[in-house]
Amino acid sequence: MVVWQNVVTEAVTLLAEAGVADPDLSATCIGQRATGAEGAEWLEELRAPVSERHLAAFDAMVERRRGGEPLQYVVAGWGFRYLDLFLDARVLIPRPETETIAGAAIAEVRRLALARPASAEGPVRVADLGTGSGAIGLSIAAECGPEIDRLDVWLTDVSADALAVARANLAGLGRSGGSVRLAEGDWFDALPDALRAGFNVLVSNPPYVADDDEIEPQVAVWEPPTALYADDSGTAHLRHLVETAADWLVDDGALILEMAPSHVDMLAAMAGERFAEVDILVDLADRQRGITARDPG
Repeated sequence: MVVWQNVVTEAVTLLAEAGVADPDLSATCIGQRATGAEGAEWLEELRAPVSERHLAAFDAMVERRRGGEPLQYVVAGWGFRYLDLFLDARVLIPRPETETIAGAAIAEVRRLALARPASAEGPVRVADLGTGSGAIGLSIAAECGPEIDRLDVWLTDVSADALAVARANLAGLGRSGGSVRLAEGDWFDALPDALRAGFNVLVSNPPYVADDDEIEPQVAVWEPPTALYADDSGTAHLRHLVETAADWLVDDGALILEMAPSHVDMLAAMAGERFAEVDILVDLADRQRGITARDPG
């Protein structure tokens, strides 16, 4: 009788021989995906016999991983803050540094919601521009929605394929998803003109890799190039967002952007010409990773 422990052990060897980094993690995640078991259930499953159907699914995913496909795409999902996101090759894989950006945006939404007078009309309005999988915007909706009576979160992307992934993740959000809207378009063109000067928070993790930057081969081969690369040494989209955001924010609103560490000082200086206050955000690896710009009015 073949049990899952034997199958996983063999997969670890195959993945290691193929040069896959951390083959134990890959084999475990693939096994959990094939069986639907996690945590304590997975530990029990390791002693259980393997069905032909589950083994076929497991073997197919192992082969994809051996071929270099990112683990997140192979298992069709990954965790981001408190969310379990569906992922595939139509969207960028959310990184831990983006969790820092999402956390900064959530902090601004909460700050501005508390500062609003009780007589204020309309919702606290947020846009996650270039949303991809929806990781940032859906985290805002999930974490702030229960606290804020009137919250309006827009997820925009120029890619219809990316929005399809974001829509799938929105479907799994439950009641908090009622505050979320999706819109297709290039940056601010996706937003209704009637909402100009009506957003409290704008947040984005735009493409910021320069054409001549060296990036991991796995990233270059598998992840969508339109979500990675930008002109002007990787700053074209960032510049546009900083230059245009004030037109879409309320007077005490905030703009939060992720960027490469090498971009931070320049973009912070540019934002300082348009906003009253600019803070530099530092990621979990203690690298400058973004900015929060406040008060365009």
